[in-house]
Amino acid sequence: MVAVILLVEVAAALKFNSHLSRGAFLSRLFSLSLTPNMAEKQTTFPHFATQAIHVGQEPEQWKSLAVVPKISLATTFKQESPGVHSGFEYGRSGNPTRSCFETCVAALEGGKHCMSFSSGLAATTSLTHLLSAGDHILCIDDVYGGTNRYFQQCAKKMNIETSFVDCTVIDNVKQAVKPNTKMVWIETPTNPLMKLADIKAISDVIHENHEGVFIVVDNTFASPYFQRPLELGADVVLHSVSKYINGHSDVIMGLVVTSDEDLHKRLRFLQNALGGVPSPFDCYLANRGLKTLHVRMREHQRNAFAVARYLEKSPKVLETIFPGLESHPQYELGLRQMKGYSGMISFRIKGGVEEATTFLKSVKVFTLAESLGGFESLCEHPAIMTHSSVPEEARKVLGITDNLIRLSVGIEDTEDIIADIEQALNAAVPDSK
Repeated sequence: MVAVILLVEVAAALKFNSHLSRGAFLSRLFSLSLTPNMAEKQTTFPHFATQAIHVGQEPEQWKSLAVVPKISLATTFKQESPGVHSGFEYGRSGNPTRSCFETCVAALEGGKHCMSFSSGLAATTSLTHLLSAGDHILCIDDVYGGTNRYFQQCAKKMNIETSFVDCTVIDNVKQAVKPNTKMVWIETPTNPLMKLADIKAISDVIHENHEGVFIVVDNTFASPYFQRPLELGADVVLHSVSKYINGHSDVIMGLVVTSDEDLHKRLRFLQNALGGVPSPFDCYLANRGLKTLHVRMREHQRNAFAVARYLEKSPKVLETIFPGLESHPQYELGLRQMKGYSGMISFRIKGGVEEATTFLKSVKVFTLAESLGGFESLCEHPAIMTHSSVPEEARKVLGITDNLIRLSVGIEDTEDIIADIEQALNAAVPDSK
């Protein structure tokens, strides 16, 4: 019955809007409402995969009707008369290829506006520039090492204070808010300990009791396919595009998405004024990677579940940390606010830094390298690599120990991935140990 109703609406759109361009018709199709039964599974139409492939990609925007958005390398654009232009003036201020990408990501996050930057940290810098000297940031304690370093060593020099708090406990958040708090920074799942923070609960507490404070959620580990923070009350979503969104380990880029008009206006100004914008070619690559995000995330999740279950049973592993496992402390929260899980797993190998190093040097399918979210499997040692800038004492408190290993499980054959982990574990922790 639902399908019949939908077909009738589509037919009506075609019959009475035959003059519409393909792009305009797709926009009409995308705006059709769901019946109550369909809404039980999804709140918007069309589905994620259709949006990822079509939104912002209409051939009608190009005179050549190119199906794939062009790489527009122009640094400047002709104006009809002084101050009258087609929407583009100067390459730093705006670019057609960048606009295609930003439009698509905004739709996938369920937001109105997306702004892309030359890196995730460039996006972080722009968000921090929304604050003033004397302001306070409340940040989740387990956070990407680069974010920790920026808040601790760079924002601090601008007289912006940061408190690092275990946001998995909502009372900690309530107690940590100060009169000068202006930004709450949540990363969930966290890097590298895979902690989950309750986005809705934190958003409710902040918005109901603290006017003028905005909430940023770093959604890099989940991707918009598995988690949409704006729907849970967040004001801004941040991504390191270099990870799952691009998915091919060949682009450095960051982005923010918001539906708040004031934040959008201010961030769009900072994107242009600070100048940390991505290149047109990087936007083209990221836009291309976006088209297979849903396919890749399904495979990442499938392989990650297999790896997590294997590690959890291994006598050579002391702890396996994956939000999809029932043993995870916030397992129930994950079921409520996420639609699935990515390929990110952390585990503590039996032993210490020697065993961890041997494991990392013994892998064959996995590659020992920083970063994550590409189609290839990567592994790394957080204490020595991605989180080395976090003070040693802080790492100990957080639990970033010498035997902690982080995996970014790729989309290779599942059996090959597990066989590689098994042989590396055997090399690192012989049966005699």
